[in-house]
Amino acid sequence: MATATVPRKSPRLSKSARELANWYDYPQYFDMVFRDETAAEIDFFLAAFDSLVDGPVRRVLEPGCGSGRLVTAMAKLGYDVTGIDLSAPSLAYLGRKLRRRGLTATLQQSDFTRIEPTTPYDAAFCTFNTFRHLTDEAAAVAHLRAVAANLRPGGIYILGLHIIPLDADKQCIERWKARHGVTTVNVTLRVIDFNRRKRLEQIDVLLTAKTPTKTIRCRTRFPLRLYTTSQLLATLQRVPELEIAGVYDFDYDLDSPRQLDDDLIDSVFVLRRV
Repeated sequence: MATATVPRKSPRLSKSARELANWYDYPQYFDMVFRDETAAEIDFFLAAFDSLVDGPVRRVLEPGCGSGRLVTAMAKLGYDVTGIDLSAPSLAYLGRKLRRRGLTATLQQSDFTRIEPTTPYDAAFCTFNTFRHLTDEAAAVAHLRAVAANLRPGGIYILGLHIIPLDADKQCIERWKARHGVTTVNVTLRVIDFNRRKRLEQIDVLLTAKTPTKTIRCRTRFPLRLYTTSQLLATLQRVPELEIAGVYDFDYDLDSPRQLDDDLIDSVFVLRRV
């Protein structure tokens, strides 16, 4: 039986620390914000497994699994799932969630440019820009090679990220709102610096979670790497073990593949291990 390899409890934080906390220190709220996307992603994964993988899919990997909404969903469907993330609070939260639901998964606290060799996986997935946290070419290529080394031939890697259009607006603001029970979460994401030459944008995220008895505010800043279509293709070409099996967008419709051109923004690449 697979087991979690991280602490069972998140660290206790003082009031002042909570006010300055990274939003990844509150994975229960991060999980709420994106849970509405889960069903569409899982349906796409299953369709891709049926159509684009050579042979059956049983073992799956999510590098950068965060709060584990996809790990949990795949475990519920009976897959042998491994989730990798650097965040101890996120993995601890995921471990507790799995135990509450009577599910199992293997959880590893690790940098996802270095994936421990094991029995090869049939498929892997990494969506919603996690790949862009790798802010230089060496790290991006190392990650892709690590995934390729842990996929069996004919297996696939589903990689989702935003591609930056050539006429991108440097002043971008996005907002999300989620509610579960008595808890409401509001997230505002701003691009506070955009440098096409360095291929980096700086992101500022403000998360506010409210219940009838408390309010928690988190502010987090981090860089994301910029990719145009041609830049992403150049990076992928450095890992010939992975070939492009299909290109889609965040509609997650396997029957509606996308063209590889500069109009592709919300991209989902299905890469097959050769």
